Amino acid sequence: MQHFNSALDVSVLTLSIDQLSARLSDCRIADRYRLKRRLDRARRDNANQDTLLELSDAFDSSCQKVAFKQGLNHQIRYPDLPISARREEIADAILANQVVVLAGETGSGKTTQLPKICLELGLGCKGLIGHTQPRRLAARTVANRIAEELDTTLGERVGYQVRFHDQVSDQTQVKLMTDGILLAETKHDRFLEQYEVLIIDEAHERSLNIDFLLGYIKRILPKRPDLKLIITSATIDLERFSKHFNDAPVIEVSGRTYPVDILYRPLHDYSADDEKTVDMQQGVLAAVEELFHLERQQGKGPQGDILIFLPGERDIRETADLLRKANLKHVDVLPLYARLSLAEQNRVFQQGKGATGTRLVLSTNVAETSLTVPGIKYVIDTGLARISRYSYRSKVQRLPIEAISQ
Repeated sequence: MQHFNSALDVSVLTLSIDQLSARLSDCRIADRYRLKRRLDRARRDNANQDTLLELSDAFDSSCQKVAFKQGLNHQIRYPDLPISARREEIADAILANQVVVLAGETGSGKTTQLPKICLELGLGCKGLIGHTQPRRLAARTVANRIAEELDTTLGERVGYQVRFHDQVSDQTQVKLMTDGILLAETKHDRFLEQYEVLIIDEAHERSLNIDFLLGYIKRILPKRPDLKLIITSATIDLERFSKHFNDAPVIEVSGRTYPVDILYRPLHDYSADDEKTVDMQQGVLAAVEELFHLERQQGKGPQGDILIFLPGERDIRETADLLRKANLKHVDVLPLYARLSLAEQNRVFQQGKGATGTRLVLSTNVAETSLTVPGIKYVIDTGLARISRYSYRSKVQRLPIEAISQ
């Protein structure tokens, strides 16, 4: 009789472990490896019922976290952007493939709408939707924009992590971060198991971080069949990205463009005999005054804001000081760079809220591709930018100021 009870206990034990094993796919991806090891240990050691109950509680806790995120509101609205018309095609490609390459020009809406398409597919419940940006400023502003469109507080359903600042909670489904943050996470999360989807944005910029990430992720994809990878790029290097990931499908989304008049204004005073070179800040001020003069000639006040591209933070601060001292009427000078407080950065994106007149937005080229500033009618480009370069001599990444192409 004693032998029969012992056999029955082993049978019940095996049945319980098999039942728990069947629930692994319902758990968070980040918990599966740890839970599987505990299951294997329980099977090997013929664990008692107390151990199995403790293990069952761990499964319940993980599954409850998944169920909580699945129960969040999934009523997602899409603004009138070029990518919105292609979202069904993009969603089908994401479901059918592990890797998708999405090509979209500036203004197509790919940065803000892709995470929402993934959420609508039910992704982001068993793991995070990781969304990388090349710059800290872009990560923060994009997170803020997506949270606004999903009608949630930043740090809840949508969060972000940049150097020195982390706003991610247990409720977070979409996590914006710099590519450097994701690369650093590979040290303690070798298979990136906290993520269900990875969106590598602006991959065409080809920084060392992005290249390392793409190489690393390609190596772990066979071991992570449940991981989806979406690479977004401008309309260059598409075939190379696709070929690197075993001929992954490519979807192209057109941008939204408007007619542009280009006026070339060199930094020289050709009226002087010695063709005296004008200081860059003075050149920007002269260009602003020329735009105001053109508007007055047309018999109307300024009809939009002015975006001014400058190489770096120091140039932005110096030019902002000069513009404020120039006594321009009805002008609001708004700098935009990474070290500004979040409240100061948000002023740039709050068109018409508290502005005293024409807004002069002073930014680096982050406002060219990584984010969109509303209400811009005129652009003043100094033709200079900090370009990421690798120095073979010093073996470090540098950011020299260079003249950029027309």
